[in-house]
Amino acid sequence: MTRYFVTGTDTDAGKTLVTAGLLALARSRGLSTLGLKPIASGCRRTSAGLRNDDALVLMARSVPTPAYETINPFSFQPAIAPHIAARQMGMSISLDQLGEHVAPLLEEPHDLVLVESAGGWRVPLNDREDLSGLAIQLDLPVILVVGLRLGCLNHARLTAEAIRADGAKLAGWIGNLLAADFAHDASLYADNLATLQHTLDAPCLGVVPRLSRVAPARRPEAAVAHLKLPKGD
Repeated sequence: MTRYFVTGTDTDAGKTLVTAGLLALARSRGLSTLGLKPIASGCRRTSAGLRNDDALVLMARSVPTPAYETINPFSFQPAIAPHIAARQMGMSISLDQLGEHVAPLLEEPHDLVLVESAGGWRVPLNDREDLSGLAIQLDLPVILVVGLRLGCLNHARLTAEAIRADGAKLAGWIGNLLAADFAHDASLYADNLATLQHTLDAPCLGVVPRLSRVAPARRPEAAVAHLKLPKGD
């Protein structure tokens, strides 16, 4: 059984695409999977309650299929930083609360469990704690999703440094091509990837190309061919 915490270099770096892609890859090998997104903002109000599209993507690739509340116990409608969304609702969420929900799920007999963060490594959870503290509290190795665009070298290196400075293990990183910054300069794209491979000092678990022509519901499966599970899986 393996468990990882998935974070990104920034909001919209591609955490959900990569997390769901890794779950789909594990499923293709006959493994049982569980994808968790403990806290999410930017949720839709439905007849069943607030629902987050990213959490639903993870739910669809978790086998056996869990209840929605298992995947996303804390949900907020505004698409803003979670601690601000919680404050607007008169709530405060702590690492202990998140840990009480997630820790028992890590003990269940799933072959692969991925806990997806919100935003990047330094996103606050409250006035004293960062959401990344959940990885420290539960001793989860970290997979870093690097949004590949101009500026990614700085973002990726700083995030990797912060992960290690906080005492977590960087198990690997995955590149996700976000924009057309490198579309007309293949050598610049290759140079950026080479720099990341040299400076992050962690295994590269894949590089996902732009999948804009693939239907959104199928993008995680389209990403599978470009991903590999961390060693030991």
